[in-house]
Amino acid sequence: MPDRKPPRLREDERTTLLALLQYVRDSLVRKVDGVDDASARSSPVASATSLLWLLKHMARAESLWVLLRFADLDVAPPEDTVGPHDTVDSAAAAYRRMWSQVDAVVLAEPSLDATTRGTGDDTPVNLRWVLMHLLEETARHAGHADIVRELIDGDTGR
Repeated sequence: MPDRKPPRLREDERTTLLALLQYVRDSLVRKVDGVDDASARSSPVASATSLLWLLKHMARAESLWVLLRFADLDVAPPEDTVGPHDTVDSAAAAYRRMWSQVDAVVLAEPSLDATTRGTGDDTPVNLRWVLMHLLEETARHAGHADIVRELIDGDTGR
């Protein structure tokens, strides 16, 4: 897999955060490209982390942090357990659908200083923190996906 560099921007804070978040989202999804469902379900590491779980977990994380904790929307977060009928295609599609929901909330908010309105955490944080947290968590899990993918079939690159 060819290596892709992150975007270099001279934009405002929100545009830059969303562009970098999208870069790491895309990097995570690219790690499952070409992997069959059985391999994506398997885990070559002791923690039992699989490529399918990573996709499902990040869809859940974005839902929890933006839709529930920040926007206080009445939505059920997706499960991140891998079921017998989960596929690479279904998990990637669900994760991509979550991006559009999350990005719509972020773009509709006038200020990154707005604070979380939902439950689930005792300490309110602002939207800026939520986006930075999702950026670091997605990047961390994309790194895990790099390792899992390399152990599965030797493929490397971001």
